[in-house]
Amino acid sequence: MSVHVKYFASLRQQLGVESVELAHRRDMTVADVWQAVSRQPPPCNLLCACNLQYTDFKQAVADGDEVAFFPPVTGG
Repeated sequence: MSVHVKYFASLRQQLGVESVELAHRRDMTVADVWQAVSRQPPPCNLLCACNLQYTDFKQAVADGDEVAFFPPVTGG
């Protein structure tokens, strides 16, 4: 039972890793996932997705879900 965690853009560079597998726990949220992998509060502008859908840190995470974290996207 696990959750696949992915990092994108500058966040991937800062952490030095593209993805990790995290053991799933009952009643886990996206905030719990971030806390487990970073041990720091999330940056105020951090975006997250669960199973390719933008979400917030209160979103429940199920076994087998993919959670992604990335900085705001800019473009022009």
